[in-house]
Amino acid sequence: MKTLESFRTDPKARPALMVLWLLLTLLVPVAVSAQGKKAPKQKAAASRQVRQYSIEQFLNTTKIAGSSFSSDDKAILFSSNKTGIFNVYSVPVSGGEPKQLTHSTTESTYAISYFPNDSRVLYTHDQGGNENNHIYLLDADGKERDLTPGDKLKAQFLSWSQDGKAFYFMTNERDARFFDIYKMNAGSFERALLYQDSTGYQFGDISNDERYIAFSKANTTTDGDIYLYNAATKEMKLITPHKDEVAFAPATFDPQSRYLYYNTDSGSEFSYLARYNLETGKIEPVEKTNWDIAFSGFSHSGKYRVVGINEDARTKIKIYDQATGKPLSLPTFPEGEITAVNISNSERLMGFYFNGDRSPSDLYVYDFATKQARKLTTSLNPEIDPADLVESQVIRYKSFDGMQIPSILYKPQQASAAGKVPALVWVHGGPGGQTRTGYSGVIQYLVNHGYVVLGVNNRGSSGYGKTFFAADDLKHGREPLWDCVEAKKYLASLGYVDTSKIGIIGGSYGGYMVLAALAFKPEEFAVGVDLFGVSNWLRTLESIPPYWESFRKALYKEIGDPATDKENLKAISPLFHTDKITKPLIVLQGKNDPRVIKPESDEIVDAVKKKGGIVEYVVFDNEGHGFTKKANEIRGYKAVLDFLDKYLRGAEAGK
Repeated sequence: MKTLESFRTDPKARPALMVLWLLLTLLVPVAVSAQGKKAPKQKAAASRQVRQYSIEQFLNTTKIAGSSFSSDDKAILFSSNKTGIFNVYSVPVSGGEPKQLTHSTTESTYAISYFPNDSRVLYTHDQGGNENNHIYLLDADGKERDLTPGDKLKAQFLSWSQDGKAFYFMTNERDARFFDIYKMNAGSFERALLYQDSTGYQFGDISNDERYIAFSKANTTTDGDIYLYNAATKEMKLITPHKDEVAFAPATFDPQSRYLYYNTDSGSEFSYLARYNLETGKIEPVEKTNWDIAFSGFSHSGKYRVVGINEDARTKIKIYDQATGKPLSLPTFPEGEITAVNISNSERLMGFYFNGDRSPSDLYVYDFATKQARKLTTSLNPEIDPADLVESQVIRYKSFDGMQIPSILYKPQQASAAGKVPALVWVHGGPGGQTRTGYSGVIQYLVNHGYVVLGVNNRGSSGYGKTFFAADDLKHGREPLWDCVEAKKYLASLGYVDTSKIGIIGGSYGGYMVLAALAFKPEEFAVGVDLFGVSNWLRTLESIPPYWESFRKALYKEIGDPATDKENLKAISPLFHTDKITKPLIVLQGKNDPRVIKPESDEIVDAVKKKGGIVEYVVFDNEGHGFTKKANEIRGYKAVLDFLDKYLRGAEAGK
């Protein structure tokens, strides 16, 4: 069964293809929002001098993630980049200084879990950003061991068995396209094959009695099915036959192995929670809201059920007492959200993160008996005064065809009608990603230095219903881009924006949108900032990693099939239209990126240079698709601000 520590509050709540949201999304934290109510007006900033901070100061804010309770509930395992690169740490639940457990200086290393019955630790890392992660053991004596050795394989931890004597994982070592599922003994580390995949299913969950494994299979980005594998009979059964475009995806089995809980948008614009009776096949709804239910799961013995809802720019957590069916009261915080809930196996304690626009994620522990929460980490660099940062504002504007585009607005405190400032349209990754509220160091850095930032949720973004989510299919380079042009017009309507100094910035798919804007709407934006972005869809779709096989069909339906849509893919690929790029451009690229390979950036940079255009190029030799190392972030984002100050804010912007 999926343990609560495996849940993450990703906004990718469209259940048919949750993985697609990650395909072209940078491995960097970006502010991310959702649809809904009209946003309140921003509070006027008090008359005060705002201190500006360097990129080094912003990145001395520590990034932390994950949580796993020790077997005795005395410590929590988590990941931190305090040293400049992610490593595994442990912190006492009673409070105190975190202890560093791994000491990598080359590979960002992430905590997976404490062993449920002792003090050993599982962790994971890849090699230089290539995303071929292995699972490693940190023994009680400090020795480390690769539990999934081999070249060119990708291994992923799934969950612990109910008794904690084994764990489940999957690896593509047999066939790079498909992931087989294994059970590994926690004492001998011998492994047994549970399921061999030759179809391209996506793992969902395994029941505590090991009788069933739930899988999803994506047909398109808005249509998917659930398959149930019976380990005793070796039979695979489709349990969601349907017509039309309907999304189904498994969430979790209940601890007693009676039901499979799943997400679906059948008969609804939004994803809701339902369950399937494993004995009778009966289906019944469990919980619906006017937003997407992003995830759901149970505590170890089923005392609590946790639900995460993608509600208007934030994750809303609900925890139900299963005995009464009533929701519990949770700690309240001003201006932020509780995320990444994890309940200990004893069901006495809960770990969670609190995050706000001016408050980077900090780890807390909550005692269900005393109803008291304790803060265990302090992430924000003490040199930074939160009062110098800004709160975001959820806004909506009408696009060219009247469609409402929800977005997140960050206004510098120093901006005014008398002191107009430059602005940036920020485009998220995906393509089905989402811009949400919450702390983003790079956005706060840009805003602190006097740039308005508008994070756009163009059509095709998740979180606003399946119609909005599908509105960009086979329209990339056109309608979603036009939404970004309308975002520029919205910014120009604000009395504190310098209308001649509006640029566009984005990462991954957002980087593609930057290049598309400069190539297909060359007079709209003054500059472009492309972070790890696609320039040639033909090559990107032909060079996707083999382990994306399970959603290749859906990806082609979303963007185009290189075998049959070659001319259209060339038409929407900026690389083939560089003669139209006239505005200054900066490109950041990871040398080891497996998603957007380095030639994507090499060629568009070379093409712009050959025609005499202004282009800067920053390559990171030890990164993949995004940043995992502080030194590279400092170098990259400093280059971005220098570029913007020179070509957008400065006198050279119009040249």
